[in-house]
Amino acid sequence: GGGIIMASLHPFYNYITDLKYDGNRMPVLFIGHGSPMNGIENNEYSQTWAELGKSIPTPKAVLVISAHWLSAGTKITAMNNPKTIHDFGGFPQELFDVQYPAPGNPDLALETKKLITTTNVDMDHDWGLDHGTWTVVRHMYPKADIPVLQLSIDYYKPAEYHYNLAAQLADLRKKGVLIIGSGNMVHNLIMVAWDKMNTNYGFDWAHEMNIIFKDKIGNADHKALMNYEKLHKAATLAIPTPDHYWPMIYSLALRDKKDDVTFFNDSFVGGSLTMTSFMYS
Repeated sequence: GGGIIMASLHPFYNYITDLKYDGNRMPVLFIGHGSPMNGIENNEYSQTWAELGKSIPTPKAVLVISAHWLSAGTKITAMNNPKTIHDFGGFPQELFDVQYPAPGNPDLALETKKLITTTNVDMDHDWGLDHGTWTVVRHMYPKADIPVLQLSIDYYKPAEYHYNLAAQLADLRKKGVLIIGSGNMVHNLIMVAWDKMNTNYGFDWAHEMNIIFKDKIGNADHKALMNYEKLHKAATLAIPTPDHYWPMIYSLALRDKKDDVTFFNDSFVGGSLTMTSFMYS
């Protein structure tokens, strides 16, 4: 254990099919979710998510930390039937029509709240499943028969706070809960080259940052990743605001020393976004 496995799409399929779940812990994912359109498109990203859902052990529940639920304080969805949130504009009606009626799990919400001792966690009945969650999870679990919860990100806190909070969730891995951080490592919407959206094109600085991120993740240099501003001069281009980066910090904190790390969907969109994702297992 504890190794790095680099995976392009199809070898990744083979690798995850061979995964042996020892019953001790569920995998942890960080998923680059990209455009909301990935929620309805059949493309390399959504195909990999679907393959993941078939290949990893079936979870008892899914807990997602999405870049799109930022709050003051930490909250967890605690309703029986979370609504599908269409938190975007300017997309085709087909995307707004999507409903992902996965159940919630108030008991698990309460159990999660009790695990987190560093802050009070509010039981939330207003949010639901935003596009950082359902665009990915509906491909993994299309029957919507597995409970899905979201944990919010306290936007006013630093990386170390998020890392320490997330580490307290490790017990959930042993109880069949799949934890997913959903964001994007390189996420600069202002600099997107819209004419290069459908090609694997990345600006030079995005390539540099992607290499650095993978290196630090592979070597478990979490301290460097928490102090991301000091990683490289391009870090502020990759992470102009930390909303899409914080979910990765949650995933990092849940690494077990025995885990291997597998990278997948390792590609660029529009020059200034990466879909690069990883799994601890």
